[in-house]
Amino acid sequence: MTEGLSGADARKWHYAALVALEESGPASQAALSGRTGIHRSDLVAVINELAERELVQRTPDPEDRRRNVITLTPLGRRRLRKLEQLLDAAQETLLSPLSEQERKQLTHLLGRLVAHHASAGAGMEADGR
Repeated sequence: MTEGLSGADARKWHYAALVALEESGPASQAALSGRTGIHRSDLVAVINELAERELVQRTPDPEDRRRNVITLTPLGRRRLRKLEQLLDAAQETLLSPLSEQERKQLTHLLGRLVAHHASAGAGMEADGR
């Protein structure tokens, strides 16, 4: 994933933020941190990078002007489509030795691991504390 994204001058946190904004809509920085698992202090740099590229827009929250709301721009949506294509190609290369049935089995097993560890660590912060 990292290699596929780096070829497009992107990082996994860029992708995570763009996906979260597309799936759940505009969000405060705190909410976006929770959705992505990106620590708040790291998220500021990610948002700055995305805003500089005009992939997201940061505007004051009308309900609380001390907060910002982050919104995905049309350019950000197009960029997300491109990153998804790159990741699909990287995944295809990674999984090429596996049959379709083996891919399904791997996906199922990884899903079980994620679900187990997510429920075991439900009280943890995104940084493991």
